[in-house]
Amino acid sequence: MLQSFILIDELKTTRSATSSSSTALNDSERSVESLPDEMLKDLGFRVYAASTVKEISFIIPKVDAVLLSVSPDQVEPWRNRVLALKSLPLFWWCDRLTFPSHECKVDGGIDGLIGSTMTALEVHCALLLGVNHYFQRTEWQQEREQLHSKLEERKWVDQAKRILCEIKGISEAESYDFLRKQAMNERKRMVDVATSIVKVYQLLQDQNQGGRKR
Repeated sequence: MLQSFILIDELKTTRSATSSSSTALNDSERSVESLPDEMLKDLGFRVYAASTVKEISFIIPKVDAVLLSVSPDQVEPWRNRVLALKSLPLFWWCDRLTFPSHECKVDGGIDGLIGSTMTALEVHCALLLGVNHYFQRTEWQQEREQLHSKLEERKWVDQAKRILCEIKGISEAESYDFLRKQAMNERKRMVDVATSIVKVYQLLQDQNQGGRKR
């Protein structure tokens, strides 16, 4: 359950100047729109403001989520900076400054949007959906990384099998059994044994080619 946010607000100065301008907003618009830190605090959340990576690195262990109040072109850079420190649900604050047109593309790594004119119920629903999206997104990323790792391991094993077939004159099934038994004897993973075989073979090949050139 979310209890605290780190707020990255690049447009705070611009927003303050805009809200104080009599020509920028009429009275009805000014009364409806909320500021990101005020809205979250009114809903009972703790809010920590940060504007630099150093500040974020100090605050981020204390929070449950991130709210970006930045222009569309700065969403991805800030998302990458935050995720380099810690994986957290990321929300984007939407108002006339951060979302200036309907043609704006939302970054795929953002888990949800919070608008300046949303009601308390709407904000809570957006946060709930966003957190669910975050867990689904991170689970998918983990599955993708595991699949990629397995594919890489399979490549090493297949290379080692081909090398063993060539050097020992054995079948593919026999080369697989050799790798499996070697891994058991050395108490290593099969991919580690396969990687060692491939690297040694490549090293010998390079040495032989170097010798022939001389």
